Amino acid sequence: MRKKLSLPGVEHMSSKGITQRWLFNSLGLILAILIVIELAMAFIVQDYYYSGIRWQLGNIMTTTQESFSRYANQSQSEFASRSINAVENFSLKEQVELQVFDQNGDFILSSTGFTPELDQRPDYDMALKVLNEKSGQPIGVSSYHLSSGENVMAYTYILTNAEIMTGAVRLVVSLSGADRQIFIIVSVLLVIGIAVILFVIMSGSYFINSIVIPVKEIGVTARKIALGDFNARLEKKYNDEIGDLCDTINYMAGELGTTEKMKNDFISSVSHELRTPLTAIKGWGETLMDLDPVKDREMMEKGMEVIIGESERLSGIVEELLDFSRLQSGRLTMKMEKIDILAELGEAVFMFRERSKRENIELIYYEPELLPPVLGDRNRLKQVFVNILDNAFKYSDAGGRVRVEAEEGDGEIRVVISDTGCGISAEDLSKVKEKFYKANHTRRGSGIGLAVADEIIRMHGGNLELRSVENSGTDVIITLPVAGTSEGGEEDPPQQLQ
Repeated sequence: MRKKLSLPGVEHMSSKGITQRWLFNSLGLILAILIVIELAMAFIVQDYYYSGIRWQLGNIMTTTQESFSRYANQSQSEFASRSINAVENFSLKEQVELQVFDQNGDFILSSTGFTPELDQRPDYDMALKVLNEKSGQPIGVSSYHLSSGENVMAYTYILTNAEIMTGAVRLVVSLSGADRQIFIIVSVLLVIGIAVILFVIMSGSYFINSIVIPVKEIGVTARKIALGDFNARLEKKYNDEIGDLCDTINYMAGELGTTEKMKNDFISSVSHELRTPLTAIKGWGETLMDLDPVKDREMMEKGMEVIIGESERLSGIVEELLDFSRLQSGRLTMKMEKIDILAELGEAVFMFRERSKRENIELIYYEPELLPPVLGDRNRLKQVFVNILDNAFKYSDAGGRVRVEAEEGDGEIRVVISDTGCGISAEDLSKVKEKFYKANHTRRGSGIGLAVADEIIRMHGGNLELRSVENSGTDVIITLPVAGTSEGGEEDPPQQLQ
């Protein structure tokens, strides 16, 4: 039974994460801003209405206090008598209550005919304080709630004669109408705020879903790919960052699928490469055990020759795998020194003389008289030449030709190894230097030799280029820089390259 995949740091995809963060962050911030705006607007509207009423009361008081000021120098009885007449003739008594007080602050009369609540008169106390401190006009204005719960505004003006209180005039108006208007306006603003919140929630939900749903689909597909289903693909619905991510994941799945196939082919190829010499060694070993060393000497020599040859072949395969492993892990070291490239190339060509005769493949070597030295690892460069020559023979048939030539030009050494073998198709040519890639599965080989050779040449500061025409042959061009000299004409000392 397949175990459920558990990826480190990856939780089950859910819309709650992003949605909750959006609710607590973006929507929470918008809600807080709207609440602040609502409170500020409520304060502004209230201040606007209350300021207007305060201003109107001030205008009314200006006219009213002028009438009462004429009585300020009269006796208290005369002041009370004349105040009754002024209150009765007060034209705004239907809208504003007019109250009159004597020099002791005692209530005299009101335009309503009723005795008002006098347990709290903050405006009167304020005006009296201004008079006592002589800090301005003895005026006081305040708004407060009556015991009935009604909200009122009161405006008090203290009458004076030679800076001595002779009485007080007080205007009181109900704020119920203003409060109703303020409530209506604030309610309308609140409804607008709620509408804005709803719109933000709806538009935000649509936007969040346009992200969350594709991300969930991406997560599901990514887990399928992680489980080995490299045919899983995402449908691109948006031409934005999400769409780009879908394209990237689809491309990644394709590349992983190709790599997986190449890896499987590589394992199969290496297994076959290892099995063939092992089978030959085992078979000849069993055969030799049954032979008489004296009577069957010729057969013994042939068997030992095969066993040694196949053992060398096995050793080469293992060494190639080890080199590849070192390259992948960055542990491949090279001893760089000035070397005669012709010596290494000539030795590699010499190794294939017998093979060319045995396989009836013509080997031609155009050796120049002299080439400048190069800075490199002699064993690794020889390994590259042997690998390229081995490929040339491997993919050539009897009657074919392998040609090797070297030349110098523009400060570079150019080695060309050509063959008249089966060639490489245009489709495979750009991939043959990739690890595990093997263009022709009918010929032996692991598919990593060329990748190792290319990496070795690259570490030497050179370039390995392939030119091929299918069914006509292949040219491998190896370019290496000519070694320089340090100041004073001395040769560069050997160095380790990793």
